[in-house]
Amino acid sequence: MREDVLEHLRDEDAVLVVDETGDVGKGIHTVGVQRRYTGTAGRIENAQVPVYLVSAGSRGHAAVDRELYIPRSWTSDPARCRAADLNEDTVFATEPEPAARMTVRFLDGGHRAGWVTGDEVYGGNPKLLSALEERQAGYVLAVACSAEVATAAGKFRADALAAKVPRRAWRKLSAGGRRQGAPFLRLGRHRPGRSPARQPPAVDPPQPHHRRTGLLPLLLTRPGPLATLVRVAGSRRRVEETFQAGKGLAGLDEHQVRHHTPRSCRVAPAMLAHAFLAVVRADEHARHPAPDELIPLTCDEIQRLSTALVVQPVHGAAHRLARSTWRRRHRARARTGHYHRQTANQT
Repeated sequence: MREDVLEHLRDEDAVLVVDETGDVGKGIHTVGVQRRYTGTAGRIENAQVPVYLVSAGSRGHAAVDRELYIPRSWTSDPARCRAADLNEDTVFATEPEPAARMTVRFLDGGHRAGWVTGDEVYGGNPKLLSALEERQAGYVLAVACSAEVATAAGKFRADALAAKVPRRAWRKLSAGGRRQGAPFLRLGRHRPGRSPARQPPAVDPPQPHHRRTGLLPLLLTRPGPLATLVRVAGSRRRVEETFQAGKGLAGLDEHQVRHHTPRSCRVAPAMLAHAFLAVVRADEHARHPAPDELIPLTCDEIQRLSTALVVQPVHGAAHRLARSTWRRRHRARARTGHYHRQTANQT
């Protein structure tokens, strides 16, 4: 599946994104489940936490690997692990460690990835950082404000360094280039070899753009244009789109099984189904560009057409295609209005 995704969504500038999601499940016997906060439900629930590796490029995005996070409450109970078809020698590993294993599998498998990105859960993990540095892969990983950064003058908290960057050094750049509707990130650059004490403090530092941790510094492995770094950081939103489409269109989280092996056998075809939709979407955009009055074909529209024309052909093809054109025209008008309001608010 990974080979197919990379072949059909080929992009030299594709970014690897690592992130976890929550699959809500009932009971206590489903493999890896425990009570914890999950953004999927917006509250504390019984949930599994799979970690995914997503390839995100200009042609599309799709998951290329996955591992299930096994919490300590499971690894400390060998009988429970055996009942759920887990190996008895399964040991506890934090969420970033499956991400490190998947990234190593990807890079050591002969695949190229110029950049890897993720949130602060992964930016603070030394195993993942070491694996990326050993393979000379660039990364733009968020870190918590409390993370310590080594400088020529000693170690400082990340938020303290961000506050010392002069206001004139901050730049506001689009995370999606010139694409309409792309989010903006505000970045400043700090060189680790330079003492922050020699930098004039910011009189009026930019407002935090991250609700949980305030200012969000970035870790960089090699120098690069700010536009490239912002593009890589902005690729993180693609993983949320992958989760949303995978769950809503391919049933990525609809696995009513308790054991580890059946769960893996259920998740893999769901990943493949979403990858199929992403590939069809990319090919349609390349071969048949949409006119100005229509939005380009989306994965959900392709899934809807496939179901209507192939699985459940209740009405004729002309009727279904006409309905699809009407939906795309309506969404194009709504998108144009949204962009106009967004531009007015920014100005």
